[in-house]
Amino acid sequence: MIKPTISFYTLGCRLNQSETAVLEHSVESDGFRLVDFEEPADVVVINTCTVTEGGDADTRRLVHKVNRINPGARIALVGCQAQMDKGKLLDLPNVRWVIGNARKMELSAILRETADGAPAQVITPTIQRGSFTVPVAGADRRHKRANLKVQDGCDFFCSFCVIPYARGRARSREFSDILREARGLAAAGHKEVVVTGINVGTYNHQGRTLADVLDALDQIEGVARIRISSIEPTTIPESLVRKMASRTKLCRHLHIPLQSGSNTVLRAMKRKYTAEEFVEFIRRAEAMVPEICIGTDIIVGFPGETQADFAQSVEALREWPIDYCHVFSYSRRQMARSGKLPSSDKIPAEVIGRRSQILRDLSTRKRRMFYESLLGTRQGVLFEEKKRGKWVGLTDNYARVAVKSRRPLLNQFISIDLEDTRGAVVIGKVAQGILE
Repeated sequence: MIKPTISFYTLGCRLNQSETAVLEHSVESDGFRLVDFEEPADVVVINTCTVTEGGDADTRRLVHKVNRINPGARIALVGCQAQMDKGKLLDLPNVRWVIGNARKMELSAILRETADGAPAQVITPTIQRGSFTVPVAGADRRHKRANLKVQDGCDFFCSFCVIPYARGRARSREFSDILREARGLAAAGHKEVVVTGINVGTYNHQGRTLADVLDALDQIEGVARIRISSIEPTTIPESLVRKMASRTKLCRHLHIPLQSGSNTVLRAMKRKYTAEEFVEFIRRAEAMVPEICIGTDIIVGFPGETQADFAQSVEALREWPIDYCHVFSYSRRQMARSGKLPSSDKIPAEVIGRRSQILRDLSTRKRRMFYESLLGTRQGVLFEEKKRGKWVGLTDNYARVAVKSRRPLLNQFISIDLEDTRGAVVIGKVAQGILE
């Protein structure tokens, strides 16, 4: 019997990447044959994102691409945009399934139960609260550093954000289920796990917190490194920073969204901290953890953002111990509270574009400064790929390193002496005696 073929494309965050890895294993065990996205397939699944207008546009672009290169495919749109836009997406050509986050992980069963020629389906029920489990995945085919979902949803309701509506309220994965998947990932050869969720710092299952998750992961044989994905500043206990400083398996890397350096804008965004509280915390973290890398997110063009407000964001990125920044243009999102602000507060697109470029250029300089601060040191690197004749991987403190080696380094931890910076990478060499 010929197996039906299926391909996946993931838009958006690490949580989506984690869920796609699980879905791939699920459909494969149910009799589908996985193929690359560019290859002909009977079913094409796009795991969607709706954080920005760009994410929505990417979904439409990909649907048209699929219809161009794979006109016979039936398309399933799953995830956040599917949850929010529902019937609108069904109007796109050859879209047969629109499945929201509440039932996304049931994709395999839905595909199996849908007869050929059946009407197109929109499956977007309300997302329920309560703890959850995840079908345990094996190896993540797309990543050497495996994403491990521990939490979903958010209760913060920042005024610019639609995620509480797309993902539901905050809920945590059952503690034992996290450890079961982590052991499976380690057994499949993954040496680093990235703890991910929508608001990971709020994890709480039967009294266990994120700190308990990290402690338990630290005991799993085969897991050599644990990295925390983006985490809200008000949810980071000082004990976590102390654990990072003690040089356990926990990576010396924090990605903490600032969103704006202006208290006026932070209040309008309904963020839960002031600029002063944010910088006080990251300065304390920098003092406690040698060579820590701290990254952030900044939104440009929030309604009413003045030039003075923006200047405070520039100053924050320039003067604070922030080593890189992801820059996002403000997007008006349906249901997000900021959409109700006066239209007179809207920032022109050309202004947003200019301001965004200023921050991106500054972020590039700050990242280079961080890389230069590591020159002359020896760092452990987990190598993820070979690119342009060099093996490329990451240090625990998030420096991208490239080295030449005649021996294969893929998925190995190697001690590397860092010697120079070149573009977006640090050039290093294998420490003497390591591979001899």
